[in-house]
Amino acid sequence: MMTILTSQISFLLLIFITTFHKSMCSNHTIFRCNEKDHETLSTFKKGINDSFGRISTWSTEKDCCVWKGVLCDNITNRVTKLDLNYNQLEGGLPNISPIAEFVDLSYNSFSGSIPHTWKNLKKPRVMNLWSNRLSGELPLYFSYWKQLEIMNLGENEFSGTIPIMMSQNLLVVILRANKFEGTIPQQLFNLSYLIHLDLAHNKLSDSMPKCVYNLTDMATIQKTTVFPTTIEFFTKGQDYVSRIQKERRTIDLSGNSLSGELPLELFQLVQVQTLNLSHNNFVGTIPKTIGGMKNMKSLDLSNNKFFGEIPQGMSLLTFLSYLNLSYNNFDGRIPIGTQLQSFNASSYIGNPKLCGAPLNNCTTEEENPGNAENEDDESIRESLYLGMGVGFAVGFWGICGSLFLIRKWRHAYFRLVDRVGDYLYVTVIVKLNSFRRS
Repeated sequence: MMTILTSQISFLLLIFITTFHKSMCSNHTIFRCNEKDHETLSTFKKGINDSFGRISTWSTEKDCCVWKGVLCDNITNRVTKLDLNYNQLEGGLPNISPIAEFVDLSYNSFSGSIPHTWKNLKKPRVMNLWSNRLSGELPLYFSYWKQLEIMNLGENEFSGTIPIMMSQNLLVVILRANKFEGTIPQQLFNLSYLIHLDLAHNKLSDSMPKCVYNLTDMATIQKTTVFPTTIEFFTKGQDYVSRIQKERRTIDLSGNSLSGELPLELFQLVQVQTLNLSHNNFVGTIPKTIGGMKNMKSLDLSNNKFFGEIPQGMSLLTFLSYLNLSYNNFDGRIPIGTQLQSFNASSYIGNPKLCGAPLNNCTTEEENPGNAENEDDESIRESLYLGMGVGFAVGFWGICGSLFLIRKWRHAYFRLVDRVGDYLYVTVIVKLNSFRRS
């Protein structure tokens, strides 16, 4: 009887504990989301157009930490990640929890400027606003985000100048396809962790900064840790969507109005794999030190005003799989090397004075410089022999002709010959007699 009673009590206790646990878990789930964050996101939800119902869970679930694209900290229950990319959302940007570290609102149709309330963000690490319709100047408080590693603001309508002060921890800076103008800040080339710089298709002008480039991760091999983020990058004449790869190094300044000569410091960044400076107004020659950038895979210098010969060192870029030097003022012969001859003629067109394979516009002399040198040597040799012959003839007939035509000279010459002959005869006889006596 006692055994049955004990079993019943244990069973009832088990049911009570299970029910209590579920009740506590349920209450915890309901109240997990921070009240301020819940209110902020709810306000944002009301102010946007979600015509496709991509974030419908924001209406059906009470806990904002389980909403689509929202991630909360397990301890503070504050929103630390807001990932709403590819949702076709329209409206203004939302206010965000001050402790948010990851913000990805890319591939939407958000408009307006960046909210002033974002200045309260304490330590954002990723800011991805790629491909929206955002406008206005970048706020000064961007420089306050000391922990920022990835800043992707490309494919928008931002204007003004590029901020001078930025986080020293930046790995990726993408400001592509906006309306930025002015010069490229020198400070951008002092970000030692930077591995991806894309300022293409803006209105930037003037020359590139002439300073000591402290882009350490582009000059030496470093063990860089990259926050897992997907970006759209451009290389080899095409665009790709991929996660950031820590071993990839990219500089893209194409489609601006940059001018002047390229600084030598640029070609000391030997870990760079993609360099695109096309569609600018750069001038000058390509430095010979480009041969040291042996990790280069994609090089585009097209549609500029470069001139001079293509450096022989470029034939050492054995990893180069995309090259575009078209529409410049290069001249001379394309350096011979398996790599440079592997590209088709379109990589070199628009340079009227450039010749050599794969182009077909070389003259015989340019195509066979060795033969031309041999011909020059033979011509010099023939001229030398001809000069010697003429000189000998002139000297010989000058003397002999004078003796033949002038009698006094002829008699004097014969007397001189007789005297010399007599002198030699007497000298020889005297020497012989002296030898016999001894």
